[in-house]
Parts: sequence; C-alpha cells; structure tokens
Amino acid sequence: MVPHARLLHTMLRVRDLDASLDFYVGKLSMRLLRRRDFPEGQFTLAFVGYGHESETAVVELTHNWGEQDYTLGTAFGHIAIGVDDVFAAIRGLDQQGVKVVRPAGPLKGDESETIAFIEDPDGYRIELIERSLGA
Repeated sequence: MVPHARLLHTMLRVRDLDASLDFYVGKLSMRLLRRRDFPEGQFTLAFVGYGHESETAVVELTHNWGEQDYTLGTAFGHIAIGVDDVFAAIRGLDQQGVKVVRPAGPLKGDESETIAFIEDPDGYRIELIERSLGA
C-alpha cells in the first residue's frame, strides 16, 4: 500500500502537438494547463485537463521534435471521459470531423450504461461514458 497517493497524469506521445491540442482543447473542451519547450532535450510537454492538476488527473502530451512515427502499444486501451449526454457529444464531435469508431449506444452486457468511442489525431482511443455530471 502507498499511503496518500493520487494519480497525477497519463502521458501520450504525439506526432503533431498543434493537432493534438486542437483535439483535446478545441474539441473535447479541456484546458491547456501548461506548456513548456525543452530545447536541450528537443521536446515539448503540454498538460491538458478538465481541472487543475492539484485536484484531478490530467493528460500529458509529449511532442518529440523532428519526424516521429509511433506505434500504438497493444496493451493500451483507452482514456475514459464522463459526459452528460453521449449522443449529443458524439453528434457535435462528428460535426467537427472527429473520428467516431463506435457510435453512441448501450454497453454490451449492461444496457443501463451508454458509451461511445472516438480517436484522437494519433489514433489513441477515447471512451465517452454517460454520467450525470451536473453543471
């Protein structure tokens, strides 16, 4: 057991940081929390999320400068995001050109849960799960 532990962030390597920021900030409505270039290491880090890092887990987007082509690991599944209305979220994201890989609908085996899957510009899967989040 690790006392007083908390999940801080999940790191994803991205090929095009601007496209990734457009997706996570522009389309998924996350906030850009911080961004920093590391010229000596030839990389940029951008942290995005729905709340401040001191309160909630966030996503770290790592962009290594130069031409990079990454292969998605077969062990990685997805990032899950709770939304008030999965059907409305998918309609809006689809209209913005986001790739929908599983339309909104009930979870197989649990008709009470509504989910959908989309992909970010690098092919990482994002699951949208309907939750009553309030305003």
